[in-house]
Amino acid sequence: MSRLSDNVDWQYVFREFWHLYRFGSAGGNQVIRSHLKEVRNRLNAELEKNPRVAFEQPIKLPVCAWLNRAIDQGLSQPTASLVRAFVRVSDQLTWKYGYERMRPGLARKYAYAELMGPNGPVISDHLILGMVLFAPKCTYPEHSHDGISESYICLSGSVSDSNYSVFTPGSLLFNPPRRAHRMTTGDFEPTLLAYAWVGDPDKLAHQKMDFSVKK
Repeated sequence: MSRLSDNVDWQYVFREFWHLYRFGSAGGNQVIRSHLKEVRNRLNAELEKNPRVAFEQPIKLPVCAWLNRAIDQGLSQPTASLVRAFVRVSDQLTWKYGYERMRPGLARKYAYAELMGPNGPVISDHLILGMVLFAPKCTYPEHSHDGISESYICLSGSVSDSNYSVFTPGSLLFNPPRRAHRMTTGDFEPTLLAYAWVGDPDKLAHQKMDFSVKK
């Protein structure tokens, strides 16, 4: 098992994550500003540990047919630095669904790849970072997270949040614990999002992934 210091391309991925969470706008919102700071602080703490790296078998899922287009679009956006760093490690990723039961049709339009977290590939008990890929015309059903604060940064494409707002590259979506939310994507282009989860280690390690809204 190697360490992060042995994997230079991965180091730059997390450097770009840190940059986005340091210089991205909170829109004057103190709650979001605190979340950005917490992600940065947790990421700093993990990087100082030179965490272990444990790669799984790379896996692509059907939605990955849209990945090259999402990358091409993302390279022309303000968040292109993270997209370029992501490309360097993309062939090592294990794309997953995270659900025991998938909604009909969603299996071809959605997948995520974890970059840092309890399950790796870069091991952390205190922070989860990753990427989510959506095909065009995807509706990601309403759900919420128990004990997890979640944020997405749009890297390419566009996504709407529960029919209230539309987010384009550089925009940040924030969901506090237990906030029910649903996402839909545009008609013609795929959407690539970077995400961060923060919470207690037990919540991060045992977060149940389903589409039921927790009350």
